[in-house]
Amino acid sequence: MDSAKQSFDIVIVGAGLSGIGAAYYLKTHCPWLSYTILESREAIGGTWDLFKYPGIRSDSDMYTFGFSFHPWKNPQSIADGPSILAYINETADTFDLRKNIQFGVKATTASWLSDTNNWTLSVEKTKGDSSGMITCNFLFMCSGYYNYDHGYLPEFPGFHRFKGTVVHPQKWDSSLDYTGKEIVIIGSGATAVTLLPELAKKAAKVTMLQRSPTYVMNLPREDKLANMLKKVLPAKMAHGAARWKNIYMGLAFYKACRRWPDKLKAFLKKQVEKQLGDQYLEQNFDPNYNPWDQRLCFVPDNDLFRAIKKGNASIVTDAIATFTETGIALKSGQHLKADIIVTATGLQLQLFGGMQILVNGKPAEFKNSHAYKGVMLSGIPNFAIAIGYTNASWTLKAELNCRFVTRLLNHMKKHQYKACTPQYDPALGASEPLMDFNSGYIKRAEDFLPKQGAKAPWKVYQNYIRDIFSLKHPDVKDSYLHYQ
Repeated sequence: MDSAKQSFDIVIVGAGLSGIGAAYYLKTHCPWLSYTILESREAIGGTWDLFKYPGIRSDSDMYTFGFSFHPWKNPQSIADGPSILAYINETADTFDLRKNIQFGVKATTASWLSDTNNWTLSVEKTKGDSSGMITCNFLFMCSGYYNYDHGYLPEFPGFHRFKGTVVHPQKWDSSLDYTGKEIVIIGSGATAVTLLPELAKKAAKVTMLQRSPTYVMNLPREDKLANMLKKVLPAKMAHGAARWKNIYMGLAFYKACRRWPDKLKAFLKKQVEKQLGDQYLEQNFDPNYNPWDQRLCFVPDNDLFRAIKKGNASIVTDAIATFTETGIALKSGQHLKADIIVTATGLQLQLFGGMQILVNGKPAEFKNSHAYKGVMLSGIPNFAIAIGYTNASWTLKAELNCRFVTRLLNHMKKHQYKACTPQYDPALGASEPLMDFNSGYIKRAEDFLPKQGAKAPWKVYQNYIRDIFSLKHPDVKDSYLHYQ
């Protein structure tokens, strides 16, 4: 790393989907500014470069999870991880963004000083012991919101008694041979639902052990209409048409779930029963919450149900009493024998990759800040985040945030402003949790996550159509945005 201090107009942290999208929008809409991307890993892709577990795939369709400006060409709509990683790399190379990425560089501290209207970032090489400083006027965090080093692992009774192999999907060992093995997957979310049918292809027996069920819903792996449109329309037009079709369908289904939860709950359970027939057990598919209180798990081409019907895969809904030397003893008295236990127990949330943020020498207290339109945080100057939806594709919201940031930066350049700070007005009403979601990884992080307000522009609506009018088109002059 060059020991000389580097200086840019804007620094993007993270070279995953959000970071590559941010770089594209900055290059396209703010060609006047200088930028760099800091990526602590040695490759592009973020999540899709990190996770290596068998069968890893998107849990959103790629016409909305992919970028609006770069068509998804693969016939798979629910795509596998390697295809998504290749797409992100292709996007970076198509728009010549890779040259702006500093790989293996981790930002540990970012300090804002109002006297200079600049951020100073302390950075270090992830391999070796070299370090350095980078200054910028604006900081754009595109590093997601979970800990890349550690997944979430509850304290299981007797955990260390187990003599077999224990692996967390986030730390999957690609050399692990599970052929002919008996496997227990602990979890009920998207990772567990993905792993069960994939592991069952080689394993002797796979059991998904869940404390409580999750709603699951079949989707075709390929979007027939989208693939038909690709044959008769230019790539970008076909991609856009498929994207908007899926946006509207997703919004309609989400609203139906919120308006008629009992009817949609019955519908989802009926669809599973139809697929499993006499192997359907209601307790395995009957969550104690309403649809979309937590994220739905999609099952591409019925792979989960086909694995169960084949006979060597099953779901057990029960609580763990203790780990044993040979498996897991359940509170019902049943014992699940295992050679391998996969702890698909979720993510550990972490803000901004663990970076310490200082404003005029004081640590930023994010738990007391409020999200302005889900893009900026109150009391923190020249600072933006790219965070996606909980009820739709991540990239839909991340792209809107990028569009807002470019308009803000162009507005600041036009009027020669050096800083913009959102200021929250407590008179607007009571604060609310940032994410209206009761998933475990969200609940575990509520004590340190920022808040949202009860009214716009401090309310995070989780609605793409509404956010288009809030983020893509309106003027960035606002009484809550303080320019100087």
